[in-house]
Amino acid sequence: MTTLSYVLANTRGDFIRRLIAIAMPITLQSIMFSSRSLVDVLMLGQLGEAEIAAVGVAARATFVTTIMLVGVTTGGALLTAQYWGAADRKGVRESTALTWLVCTAFAALTAILFILFPSQIMGFATNDPQVVQLGADYLVITSVTMFAVACVASMSVGLRAMHKPGISTFFSGIGIVSNVFLNWALIFGHLGLPALGIKGAAIATVLSGAIEVACLFGYLYAKQHLLAFSWQDIRNVVVWTRVSKFLRLSLPTTFNFLAWAGGLFVYHAIMGQSGVQGLAALSVMTPVESIALALLIGMSNAAAVLVGNQIGAKKYDEVYYQAIGVTVLSLLVGFVVAALLYVVQGLVLDAFSALTPETRALSEKFMLVLSLGIVLRSIPMMTIVGVLRAGGDVKFCLYQDLVAQWLIGIPLAAFAAIGLGWEPEWIYLLFLTEEGIKWFASLYRMKTRKWIRNLIEN
Repeated sequence: MTTLSYVLANTRGDFIRRLIAIAMPITLQSIMFSSRSLVDVLMLGQLGEAEIAAVGVAARATFVTTIMLVGVTTGGALLTAQYWGAADRKGVRESTALTWLVCTAFAALTAILFILFPSQIMGFATNDPQVVQLGADYLVITSVTMFAVACVASMSVGLRAMHKPGISTFFSGIGIVSNVFLNWALIFGHLGLPALGIKGAAIATVLSGAIEVACLFGYLYAKQHLLAFSWQDIRNVVVWTRVSKFLRLSLPTTFNFLAWAGGLFVYHAIMGQSGVQGLAALSVMTPVESIALALLIGMSNAAAVLVGNQIGAKKYDEVYYQAIGVTVLSLLVGFVVAALLYVVQGLVLDAFSALTPETRALSEKFMLVLSLGIVLRSIPMMTIVGVLRAGGDVKFCLYQDLVAQWLIGIPLAAFAAIGLGWEPEWIYLLFLTEEGIKWFASLYRMKTRKWIRNLIEN
């Protein structure tokens, strides 16, 4: 049989149905997560470009820490998926408890940083005093939401491993609806409340996060769900051998995510060298990009669950050909999403009413680059998130990201912006350099099969 025949034989029928069933709720949840910052940008965008730039930089900073917390949960995601594939229910519940415990500890550290150094964090991306002050106010208030992120992310990875991502997606919907309503009331001063502007957006983010956590945990414990861990489960997992195994899996990915998301923040700072106009246009692109990539994110996370299940069940040949299949599928979806975004770009940009004509024209150029970027990201996203990392190949993913982003992509963009004074749209295009490098490196690594590792065998 040819490689194509093996791929088709191992991906047709039930595999694709399970992939779609897991991917769609994750996609919806990713859109909901991204829409929080989009709602803030859209509503604050009615006040002015300084508010757009401030919430864009601050949201990028909170995104960095959110991504770090998601990285912490990766160890739990890998273990839980393999425990579920091996039909070990006790392992599933206890690995979820350990994920929650470690993630909450990291959330406390990030909250302290936001409270103590908000102006310094904003100062990395801009030296405009108004933007720094507005963003600092936003960061101090939203620091508390890191605990909500830790709680939701911990439970989400457990639910995905059990092929039940729709539960966390439903409660994310409750969080989004409450965020939109509270934004409307607190930013503009409706229902007799004071008009708080950017501070109102921050308070709305905190309150909606608390509502989401209360509803999700309330449901799980009321239903006596498998993931509704007890204090006894927490005591069982506070054993150095288990914690160290978790950290060996999580810390490379956490550092990987942190370095990658930190690199995105540095890109924001590089764009800030071109002025508030470039920063405002990039702040518009950030939530739009996150929503446009949602389907690819959903597919890669769904593939990671199925890859973990298959490795836990010791189906090593099947998982290799399934990895090839989902990678090709991701590329096809990338082309479709990019074409759709390019067609509707006018409608998207019309929603940002406060943009000046110059910033609007720049945003249109950014949209073309973003469409190209979606196609370029489709392969690395699936191979790294859905295949290599899901198999436990976390160190390769870390080294690849460090080289592609920090040693090549960022220096090139910084030299173009600061040394050569290039226009913002060309600087934005250089942000995609790292994706081309990851294309070849991650595909080569996948072909070697060195990423297929059973993590739960003694």
